[in-house]
Amino acid sequence: MQEVSVELLTELAPEVNTTNLLLDRVAAGADQPLFRVQREDTWHDVNARDFLRDVKRLATTLINDGLQPGDKVAIVSRTRYEWALAEEAIWFAGGVSVPIYETSSPFQIEWILRDSSARVVFAEDHDLRANVRQAVAQLGEEVRVHIFEGSDRDDKSLIPSAGLHHLLVDPQEVDEQLIESRRSSMKLDDVATMVYTSGTTGRPKGCNMSHSNFAMVAHNLAGHMLDILGDHRPTLMFLPLAHVLARAVQQTCIHGGSIIAHSSSMANLVQDMAAVKPGFLLAVPRVFEKIRTTALASAESSGKAELFLKAEKTAIEVSKIRDARTRGLKTRMPLSLRARHALFNKVLYPKLRGVFGGECGYAISGASALNEDLAHFFRGAGIQLVEGYGLTETTAPATVNQASRTRVGTVGRPIPGTSVRIAEDGEILIKGIGVFSSYHNNPKATAEVFDAEGYFKTGDTGFLDDDGYLKVTGRKKELIVTAGGKNVSPGPLEEMVRAGRIVAQCVLVGEQRPFITAMVTLDREELVLWGKAKGLGKLTLEQAAVHPEVIAEVQSYVNTANLTVSKAESIRKFVVLDEEFTEASGHLTNSLKLKRQRVLDEFDDQIQALYTK
Repeated sequence: MQEVSVELLTELAPEVNTTNLLLDRVAAGADQPLFRVQREDTWHDVNARDFLRDVKRLATTLINDGLQPGDKVAIVSRTRYEWALAEEAIWFAGGVSVPIYETSSPFQIEWILRDSSARVVFAEDHDLRANVRQAVAQLGEEVRVHIFEGSDRDDKSLIPSAGLHHLLVDPQEVDEQLIESRRSSMKLDDVATMVYTSGTTGRPKGCNMSHSNFAMVAHNLAGHMLDILGDHRPTLMFLPLAHVLARAVQQTCIHGGSIIAHSSSMANLVQDMAAVKPGFLLAVPRVFEKIRTTALASAESSGKAELFLKAEKTAIEVSKIRDARTRGLKTRMPLSLRARHALFNKVLYPKLRGVFGGECGYAISGASALNEDLAHFFRGAGIQLVEGYGLTETTAPATVNQASRTRVGTVGRPIPGTSVRIAEDGEILIKGIGVFSSYHNNPKATAEVFDAEGYFKTGDTGFLDDDGYLKVTGRKKELIVTAGGKNVSPGPLEEMVRAGRIVAQCVLVGEQRPFITAMVTLDREELVLWGKAKGLGKLTLEQAAVHPEVIAEVQSYVNTANLTVSKAESIRKFVVLDEEFTEASGHLTNSLKLKRQRVLDEFDDQIQALYTK
């Protein structure tokens, strides 16, 4: 059994909590910028003192509205400054935050509100408030909804609501003693947030993440990655703050002294990077893939594709030599390679770095696996991609490469205060400061993911090299992780499509792909009956697989299933296969369970066609 542990850098007293990160930041420099906020087309700095002032004002409003210690407050919004403000205020009021992806359907929102007992919600705008109200209608209980954008003074609905501007402009007088009492009532081991993650059983499970998880990770990760996070560098946060990785890094930045800016979408990212000029970036591999392909397309349009490919090859070669050196290998860089690299570093690589704002030396890549050549390309071009690994249940970063000790193709060594063990079957097990305590209201699921020694069973497989660097090799679970880092549980969607009259089997595809697709097989007997009713005659499986009315019928099942999930989880394309999955064909077990990997391997050509334009 392989195992590696990294000693804790910083221990915290049991009476502190995550809010102490902000208080320490104010004490270190109240007038220093903490956030960089975009108002219309202009970016403005918000210093630590002013941010704390608004946090206390909003916390006062929540308390005066009846929020009690331990009460849950949901946030449904894209990544933005107000998201950070709302969560910090929830903590200062003694509450527990419940993040919800802005792409969530009313069906998903209703489940999270019901399971978490959150009866106060911050929604980004009127559109998202409408989704919340649909969920509340299903819930059948009163929920107070506040919005970040706009005013609700004239709102005549039955749901109490107010705009954030109103909450901050017209607050009751801040009672410093009351706020301090509420803020300090939460201890290190108390729950700070409930993060819902998709599981193989379909219903999202609420992970109870403690103040210790966030505060300890912030203190120890900042010290561990001082080369990247130090020197008060600005960063641009565009990953959804509903994702635990974005919030773990945000709290680390508050502690470490970084200036935090937020970008609302991928579409605005390049423009926002040019304005903010981040020193480092937190992103998913899909971002780097898009930047690389966009750069190549630009080169092709100007007749310089060959030059770009030579520059890319040169960057990869240089990075691989550097990587070998970090592994203790004595490698020599040829003079010709050095010369080519120096040339491209004058004429081409600066343009690539300019896409990131011109000041970005590092980018932390997480949420899904990073292509090795892509990592080498960017590092060789002057932007080092630092890959890490973790799950919602580990407050995201359980392992990470350090700037000076990066090994491309691995996800690094454990962060301080963390142990990684490889079980006999290859499963990655984790114990440490980031590991959550339990699933909310689900002791059975909690018991299933911890072994007898208290290690969290990740469901992923991998191995440790001789120096303790982790390499992730696959997933034990069936959970799909798209190229954008979205976790998708295939079971519920497959079951809904399979409930369609003429469908026999549905298999979701999407691991490390840009979107979810599906392969569908037809029920031969039902197809005959359905075809007769439609006046189509007796269709063979071969005929049905390409028949427009059959395709339309299956599309209707897919549309129905898609209503229950967010857009990122929805089925974008599908193919109807002209054969059946049976025990005899080897696609089903004796208990008629799908042999998923067998299907994925055998129908690889059809899968590739789904992702070919």
